[in-house]
Amino acid sequence: VLLAARKFGRPVKWAGERADAFLSDTQGRDTETDAELALDTEGYFLGLRMSTKANMGAYLSTFAPMIPTGAGTRPLPSVYRIATAAIEVKGVFTNSTPVDAYRGAGRPEAIYIIERLIDAAAAALKMNPAELRRRNLVPPSAIPYDNPLGLVYDSGEFERVLAKALLVADWDGAPGRRAAALARGRLHGIGMAYYIEKSGDPAIGDETAEVNVAPNVGQGAGSGGIVRVSIGTQATGQGHETAYAQVIAENLGVPFASVEVRQGDTAAVATGGGSGGSRSLMVGGSAIKLAADDIVRQGKIAAADLLEAAVTDIEFAEGFFAVSGTDRRVGLFDLAASPQTAQSGAALTATATFAPGAPSFPNGCHICEIEIDPETGAPDVVAYTVVDDFGRIINPLLAEGQVHGGVAQGIGQALFEEAVYDDHGQLLSGSFMDYAMPRASNLLAIATEFQEVLTPNNPLGVKGAGESGAIAAPPAVMNAIADALSAYGPLAIDMPATPEKIWRAIAQGRTQD
Repeated sequence: VLLAARKFGRPVKWAGERADAFLSDTQGRDTETDAELALDTEGYFLGLRMSTKANMGAYLSTFAPMIPTGAGTRPLPSVYRIATAAIEVKGVFTNSTPVDAYRGAGRPEAIYIIERLIDAAAAALKMNPAELRRRNLVPPSAIPYDNPLGLVYDSGEFERVLAKALLVADWDGAPGRRAAALARGRLHGIGMAYYIEKSGDPAIGDETAEVNVAPNVGQGAGSGGIVRVSIGTQATGQGHETAYAQVIAENLGVPFASVEVRQGDTAAVATGGGSGGSRSLMVGGSAIKLAADDIVRQGKIAAADLLEAAVTDIEFAEGFFAVSGTDRRVGLFDLAASPQTAQSGAALTATATFAPGAPSFPNGCHICEIEIDPETGAPDVVAYTVVDDFGRIINPLLAEGQVHGGVAQGIGQALFEEAVYDDHGQLLSGSFMDYAMPRASNLLAIATEFQEVLTPNNPLGVKGAGESGAIAAPPAVMNAIADALSAYGPLAIDMPATPEKIWRAIAQGRTQD
């Protein structure tokens, strides 16, 4: 396109069709892994070993080598006390489309391996999978906790999260639901997965935010104004502008509607890392919080001059600067509009940069229930429960939306989606006639709860929320399927667990019986 535009001296537009996208857009999660978990006779984890071949595709994309290595190995011990781990990853070139970062980027692969191993160990030891997990969780007293692969968990109450998930999902009532399903001629299974991931990686960089208090000039005292926020992150539907406005409204005591957020505008913000790695609220929101704190600091100086008081006597609360112990006060917008403020040069404009010194570690427990038609192998997700620790929750609806979207993608990976090539490298699933995406009819209402454990690694105490659902859903779904098929013996089914694969596994199990 660029060469053509240069040659003809005219704008050139190229519009890719969906078939082009299926053939050339990057793909994700193409690995082959062998893994082992060592336990003692009491069910305590001793060590972990993993060997992975990771497909890079025909050539390297931006993040392809990082995904199965740094991102896909270090979270492998997850929230469990595992003293040692041996990891080997080999990247291989093939004739398929290159892989790149897809929601979770390495962490889904790691959590899938450990959570499937734990269920296999529980079956071998004839232990309740929930109890096996509970006895191996890292306790709060051990945090900050260094996992054997170099991650330092900053906060977490893993046993409380697990207990809450078991209660909300009615884990103990599953046998009754299994019996009811069998009476209807259907197989029932329940599975869980506990995940932990890293968000707000310092390696991705910092974020800078500018906050400006702009009064409605010339309209008199009490006429309000606008707090303008400029930041270098860029939402693509996550609702960052809502969460950012809430941070300002809470810290400056102004109405939510009085906050104007501008994102990703290079004319207004010199630097910015964009969105990625579940970092926007943790890093960008913290920069906004620091800028708001500076506005308050400036405001106290200006208010002290206006109210003829010492700066140390000025208090700020709910949008007003007041002289301690008196009824003398001035609102934020009125202060910004006052001639004294303008004359003093206090513009009530602040720019702040937040560079995380360490990441945060969101974590949580997913519990999935599946029913399977044994005659067709068709699985149905009949219940799904999530309890997440995202640190401080700024907006529960936005957080729930992130969880729901991630779980939908994770269920899609576990049950439906697969890029299929023939022996000659020809893509066979090159349209939505052949590539199965999850639809609304395949999903259900997801029970979502939060356990807020604040991280000390940023001023807001928040942890990332964007990728968690896609990380924990695949192993939760596959563990539920394995539980439903347990009567037929240990059966190996790789994702996606399509009806054909499940039907063939059932047929194989019946033959062995």
